[in-house]
Amino acid sequence: LLTLLGLWLESSLLVSMMALAVLIPELLWIVDFAVRLVAGPDVVGFRGTRYMFNQDIPFYVRIFSLFHVAMPVLLLWAIHRLGYHRRALIGQTLFCWVIFPLSYLVSSPAANINWVYGFGSEPQRWLSDPVYVLFLMVLFPLVLYLPTHLLLNSLFQKTRYDR
Repeated sequence: LLTLLGLWLESSLLVSMMALAVLIPELLWIVDFAVRLVAGPDVVGFRGTRYMFNQDIPFYVRIFSLFHVAMPVLLLWAIHRLGYHRRALIGQTLFCWVIFPLSYLVSSPAANINWVYGFGSEPQRWLSDPVYVLFLMVLFPLVLYLPTHLLLNSLFQKTRYDR
């Protein structure tokens, strides 16, 4: 939704923030899907895109999920057009510091919104839930956002601060 808002407002900050948050996960989704498509749906060990090959899942849900393929292209095009906003790292980090605690408050282990109960279908057990959320609040900016920020900042020299 923030990507759509960023496109609507032509906000390089919002588009850049969303690129930090989703480019790597979306690219991993595409690789997982492509490997399953070529080698078979059970070749990859984690659940990832297994649902895309499950006949019990409605076809329209599986077709709609192909937005994962378009999202990186759309974000990179938008950054090319609008410029990469160097303050996106700060903005996305602050955003995740709000979203992760809120996701924990409104989610349950069964729903596991934004992976606040663990990666995968089973809740993690090695940390208390609040400590795990704090762990995610440090992990995502360091392991996901920062490397993506450095890459995008070097690829898109033209940066913007105004929008």
